[in-house]
Amino acid sequence: MWKELTTMPHVMFGVFGILCALWVAAEAANSSEANWRRMKLASIGTTIFLWLSYLIGGWWYVVYYGVAVSNSDKSIILAGPWKWSHTFFMETKEHFFFMLILLSILLPIVVFRNPVFKERKIRNLTIVIALTIVVLGLGMEGFGAMITKGVKMSLMGGR
Repeated sequence: MWKELTTMPHVMFGVFGILCALWVAAEAANSSEANWRRMKLASIGTTIFLWLSYLIGGWWYVVYYGVAVSNSDKSIILAGPWKWSHTFFMETKEHFFFMLILLSILLPIVVFRNPVFKERKIRNLTIVIALTIVVLGLGMEGFGAMITKGVKMSLMGGR
């Protein structure tokens, strides 16, 4: 039970990071001097939440998922009918998260260093970065669901 509960903050912080990035995109699309402060706050929220998700997910991966024991989630998936849920989704997730982390660092740098409401190019850049975080983040959430389904399918004997 504890193992399952400890995955929740990873997912929750990831969702919060996605929502903050969506908030940045909305603020940038309607940018003015009046909402620049909110945009800064949302960009920092994006970074903090995605880093928390990354750190908790990394801890969980090392402690529970990737350990070389017969009852780790990885070994359960690889012994079951949905091996591809690890070989494709987890392997992809392990590499794509780097882009999310880098973009989450870039977003507040762009927002804080440039008055987004003054230059159209900066506003568009901010929106593109934020929406890329949203799309990649939603992909990560979906990939995580497929990995979880791989564990369930193995534990249920492929039924």
